[in-house]
Amino acid sequence: MTHPLTAPTTEVRVDHRSAVHLAAETARMVARECGLPGALPDQAALIASELATNLDKHAGDGTLYVQPLPLGHGVEIVAADRGPGMRDPERCLADGYTTAGTLGGGLGAVNRMATHFTIRSADGPDAGTWACARLTPPGERRQEWQGVGTVCLPAEGEEDCGDARAIVDTGSARTAVVLDGLGHGRAAAEAAQAALGAFHTGPDRPLPEVVTRMHRVLRHTRGAAVGLLRLYPDRADYCGIGNIRALALSHEGVSHRLTGQPGVVGWEMPAPRVHGFPLPQGATAVLHSDGIDARWGLDPPPRLLRLPPPLLSAALAHGHRRVRDDATVLAARSPLRLP
Repeated sequence: MTHPLTAPTTEVRVDHRSAVHLAAETARMVARECGLPGALPDQAALIASELATNLDKHAGDGTLYVQPLPLGHGVEIVAADRGPGMRDPERCLADGYTTAGTLGGGLGAVNRMATHFTIRSADGPDAGTWACARLTPPGERRQEWQGVGTVCLPAEGEEDCGDARAIVDTGSARTAVVLDGLGHGRAAAEAAQAALGAFHTGPDRPLPEVVTRMHRVLRHTRGAAVGLLRLYPDRADYCGIGNIRALALSHEGVSHRLTGQPGVVGWEMPAPRVHGFPLPQGATAVLHSDGIDARWGLDPPPRLLRLPPPLLSAALAHGHRRVRDDATVLAARSPLRLP
């Protein structure tokens, strides 16, 4: 089962104690919108409250990102900060562990309540910590869904987001798209959502055919940049028009950097081409719009390369976002198998 992402990520900046309540209410609302049953929306609120409280007490420049799961049925709450980091994140998950004179139940409680919980931290000044809690109903716990992460944010001051993204598992491949409507605001959002609708009508079709379908749909809009990735067990294909960038990452560094062909989908578009590249198991493919500063990929630090996709997406959005533009990043690994 997949849950198509149509709305941008909800961002809660934890710059004051009052943000803890806002984080909890946001997570409860998103969980209800996702259709989580019973007490799960209240659990989502508790998870967000604990993570936000941790940011308020210990971190600098902390943010929560709340959204439906990129794959599957559930809610995702990701915390990112530029605080001092943790020497031993696993120890911080133990009930009773504290560095602030409190009861020390926060991260331990999150770890118990969440279906999946992942945390990484780098020790040192402004090193940062990233944590991802996912909450799903019983039976929605497939491990291969953990290899996907995304953040999609509107430009500061805008209610509408001119970017969009989605990822689906079909047959023997995983297909991802990042879309950037020209400009920002409502007209850009309409273009991006129209392209997203075209993507969902046939995400398993050949990539050039998917782009061509979008081109027809976008003719009466302002147009968009489009980036498509198709992930197989040991390789990936990229097809892009415009300024959507694709990268392949491993623990050793960035092995491939690709950008789209010049043009605008919906206006003047060349014949789409597909570029293939190896993507071994454990490597991560990244798609992002130009609202993420491309310089991050020139020489990323080892701690960034080692992050799993949900945390990598949050780290890139938190640390390399251009706030005057819509910004989207999607990171994914090839699953070992698909149904």
